[in-house]
Amino acid sequence: MTRVFSGVKPTGHLTLGNYLGAMRRWAAVDQHEAEALFCVVDLHALTVDHDPARVRRLSRQSATLLLAAGLDPELCTVFVQSHVDEHARLSYVLECVATDGEMRRMIQYKEKAAREQRRGGSVRLSLLTYPVLMAADILAYGADAVPVGEDQRQHVELARDIAVRFNQRYGHTFVVPRATRPAVAARVMNLQDPVSKMGKSDDVGPGIVYLLDEPDVVRKKVMRAVTDSGREVAYDREARPGLANLLEILAACTGGDPEELAGAYTSYGDLKKDTAEAVVEVLRPLRKRHKELCADPGYVEGVLRDGAARARGAARPTVDAAYRAIGLLPAVEEVAAAGSVSRV
Repeated sequence: MTRVFSGVKPTGHLTLGNYLGAMRRWAAVDQHEAEALFCVVDLHALTVDHDPARVRRLSRQSATLLLAAGLDPELCTVFVQSHVDEHARLSYVLECVATDGEMRRMIQYKEKAAREQRRGGSVRLSLLTYPVLMAADILAYGADAVPVGEDQRQHVELARDIAVRFNQRYGHTFVVPRATRPAVAARVMNLQDPVSKMGKSDDVGPGIVYLLDEPDVVRKKVMRAVTDSGREVAYDREARPGLANLLEILAACTGGDPEELAGAYTSYGDLKKDTAEAVVEVLRPLRKRHKELCADPGYVEGVLRDGAARARGAARPTVDAAYRAIGLLPAVEEVAAAGSVSRV
C-alpha cells in the first residue's frame, strides 16, 4: 500500500489555502487510499524568532483543525513532530549527506536571508538546514508520495536527491518519494495581493481567510478582494491574477472548473458574492467540528499520544537502518538484544 506523509507548520493560524490546497484532499482521498501520516511539524517553527507559548498553542490548534477537517485516527496517523525523536536523529545523518550548495539554493532560504541582510541582521542556522529536517520527515517513514503545494516541490526534490545519494553510497535504505498535488487551487493566493500565496505566517490582514474566521469576516474579506482592470469576467492566471484567484477558489469550493465558471458571470460583484458564500459553506462543518473538539481536549491529546507511538514504530526501523548503513555503532542495548535472540 502506498505510504503518504505530509504536515503543517504551526507558525500561524491555518488558512483557506491550507484547507483547499492540502487538508481537504488528505481527508477525502489520501487517508482512504494510502497508509497516511499527517504531522504538525513544530520543529520547523523554531527556525525563526518565535514565542514559545504561541508555538505550543498553534501546534495544538493545528492538530485540532486537522481532525476537524476530517482526518480520522482510525484511518491515518496524526501526530506532532517533536514527539517522535526519529526526526531529529535522522536529520543529522542526512546533513552528513547533503551539501552546503544545495542548502543555499533553496528559494525560501535565499529570500529570507536576503531580507534579513537588508535589515542588517542574519537568519538562524536552522533556516539553512531545515530542508534536511524536512527530508528526514519524509524519508523516515518510507513515504512514496508527499502531497504539497508548488512552493514546497523544491524541498521534495531535495529529499529525492538525498535519498538517491544515500542509497548509492551506503546501500539501499530509503524509498525515493515523489511530490503530488491537486489540480485545482493547489496554491490559493492572497486576496489583496493575488500574485503572493495566502500564507499563514503573514501578518493578520484582509487578504487572508483563516479557517476559524467568523462567516461575516469571511464575506467581508472576499468582497474586498483585489480584482483586475476591465469589466469582463475571464480566467487568465497570468494577465488577470485577481479574478483567476477568485475563480479557482470558487471552483475548489463547488467542484467546478475555473474557465467554465468565468462564463457564468457578467460582473465582479456577483462572482465575489458567490465565492464568499461558497467559502463560508465549505468552512461551516470544519468550524463546527473544531468547536466540538475544543470542548474535549482529552480526545485530541489521546489522538496525538497514540499517533506518536505509531509514528515512532514506523520510523525507527528505517532510522536504525540508516545509522547502521552510514557506519554508526549499534547501541549496547541493541547488540545485547540481538545476541539474546540469536541464542534462543
